[in-house]
Amino acid sequence: MTAVLTAGLLAAGVLVAPLAQASPVPQPPPGFVPAPVVWGPCEASALVSAGAECGFVAVPLDHDDPTGPTIEIAVSRVVHTTPQSQGVMLVNPGGPGGSGLTLALLGGAVPNGAGASYDWIGFDPRGVGSSRPALSCIPDYSGFNRPDYRPEAGTEQAWLDRSRSYAEACATNGGPLLDHLKSIDTVRDMDVLRAALGQEQINYYGFSYGTYLGQVYATLFPDRVRRLVMDGVVDVRNIWYEANLNQDVAFERTIGAFFDWIAKNDAVYGLGTSGEDVEALYYSVQDDLRAAPAGGIGPAEWNDLFLSAGYNVLAYPGIAQAFSAYVNDGDVAALEGAYGFDPAAPDDNGYAIYLAVQCTDLPWPDYERVRADNTRVDAVAPFETWANAWFNGPCSFWPAQAGTPVEVDGSGVAGALLLSETFDGATPFDGALNARELFPNAVLVEGVGGFTHSASLSGVACTDTIVADYLATGALPARQPGSGRSDVQCDPLPQPDAPAPAAAS
Repeated sequence: MTAVLTAGLLAAGVLVAPLAQASPVPQPPPGFVPAPVVWGPCEASALVSAGAECGFVAVPLDHDDPTGPTIEIAVSRVVHTTPQSQGVMLVNPGGPGGSGLTLALLGGAVPNGAGASYDWIGFDPRGVGSSRPALSCIPDYSGFNRPDYRPEAGTEQAWLDRSRSYAEACATNGGPLLDHLKSIDTVRDMDVLRAALGQEQINYYGFSYGTYLGQVYATLFPDRVRRLVMDGVVDVRNIWYEANLNQDVAFERTIGAFFDWIAKNDAVYGLGTSGEDVEALYYSVQDDLRAAPAGGIGPAEWNDLFLSAGYNVLAYPGIAQAFSAYVNDGDVAALEGAYGFDPAAPDDNGYAIYLAVQCTDLPWPDYERVRADNTRVDAVAPFETWANAWFNGPCSFWPAQAGTPVEVDGSGVAGALLLSETFDGATPFDGALNARELFPNAVLVEGVGGFTHSASLSGVACTDTIVADYLATGALPARQPGSGRSDVQCDPLPQPDAPAPAAAS
């Protein structure tokens, strides 16, 4: 994917590849007993304000070598405030590569105080953020003035060279860690974390890629899962290469919804009165930026700064305003601000870990297939296809050995709550439908007609009340008969109102 990392850069649904042969179920490392967490003060101001505690958990670098070197997983905790505790709630934000420390605060967003009976546990997965060591390869790799994504621009070799150089830098900087950054490594870390917290079971709330971790954990350790919430559900049938191709098709639809919203609010933004007109203007400006970049914004950055609108409808006003400010007022600073790169503090940690997982959970195809597949998909989904291809470009040169995925089976879990909006671009709805089949005791709540990725606990009463009831009592809505359907239909996260014209200008 392009440079929106916090939202889970995965997908599912349109192309389904056969699952690679499943690897044997790994067992906890014999003889490895983690030390209890030594809790102390946190550094992040939001965690400090909430009275959270932070610490580290040592885990084996290689879980198959429990007496070998260890690394440290950064963890955070907000303890329960009720007389009785329902145990720990581990939370993962997705990515791969997303920092989860501040998600210890998520319990406060659960309605009716239903989160107050849990100890909310945030953690930075191995290699991420405050965990030690953390991976960085080329910090300013996603900076300004990068080559055009489009192959007809003659930049294919430039992107191949960049991709190879990034992979080589990761080989140099990653050291032994680079061979141990697969999803299965993080899943096994989660079970070590469970033991370090002194728990027989965990509760788990995963967003986006975090739903893949949840599905794998529930497969390997079903008796250690108490309650399981998965929002923005990954389709385990097509990780990760095919998932990115499926995203391209899904994002074509979500960005079209954004262009329609801009057109509906033409009195505010002045960018066209139909979605088709706004889309044409988007591509016209991109062509102009090919000829003459605006500050640090060329055609690649222009594409990237729009992508968050494909993830979440709440991003609409900010991106539309930057679009309008540049087209109508020539405001380059608005574009650079929307792109969000800080040259004073470049940071590629999330991207490096994203690649380390995506490139090694299973083998990546050679570039000849990459070119052919992306050329085919680009014919129907030009908005994101080549941007996504080059975001994953280093996988063609990745220096770590790839593994084989676990075959997911959720039948051993007593219950699970699955959440998805109908037109989620990052993890298309087919992934949630597939998880419903793999988890026969799960219930799927659909945000009907919605375009947002991982939208729970965002204020939609129907969805959030179901989450609260499940966390409070374990009760789930009734599962409906049949397959290929959701069990409960809720409103989606609503598209926002545009600001008044005067406020926008």
